[in-house]
Amino acid sequence: MANESEVDAYFETTLGIGDDVLTRALERARAEGLPEIAVSPLQGEFLALLVQMVGARRVLEVGTLGGYSGTVIARALPSDRSLVTLEVDQHHADVARGVFEDAGVADRVEVVVGTAAETMTRLGGPFDLVFVDADKPSNATYVREALRLSHPGTVIVVDNVVRHGAVADLGDDSAAVVGSRNVTELIAAEPRLEATAMQTVGAKGWDGFLLARVVR
Repeated sequence: MANESEVDAYFETTLGIGDDVLTRALERARAEGLPEIAVSPLQGEFLALLVQMVGARRVLEVGTLGGYSGTVIARALPSDRSLVTLEVDQHHADVARGVFEDAGVADRVEVVVGTAAETMTRLGGPFDLVFVDADKPSNATYVREALRLSHPGTVIVVDNVVRHGAVADLGDDSAAVVGSRNVTELIAAEPRLEATAMQTVGAKGWDGFLLARVVR
């Protein structure tokens, strides 16, 4: 029986997901010593489809890393629309800017360097889609700010909330797991949001994401 990575490879090949630009993005990040925690090609295409289904004009990404997910999102946007991506690490931001240039999307991407919990307070909305993929203990803060920057119909995606099932282990009090619980409970208690959670399994292991929509 095939393993998770082989299943991902089957779908990527059969559905024609991924290309030389995205491969170079991963190679550049690896060469520059960035952690290999970018979204998978299948997850990236999921984000691209969300952008297109929402008809997004402005997208906010919390956590740029090496620019892989930002490239996928920006390429899904028409040339007159924009992505704002927030990154705490200057080196990561510099690598991502190079990736955006290589992908031909630098003109529609703004990279903001600084602590996202602070830089988000200086942004003006609204955004049509918000992708949260940064430090997990701050997820609840990011979603609160995303709500401020939203409008009815805005979609919010919070990545990596399952964490190999640890989110449901109440004995696990590690900061990332507690952060995943906190953002789940925040979303559950927020009357302006309707949401679901999806577990995922693939080349990156067992994880999942929260998907929410602003209803008012």
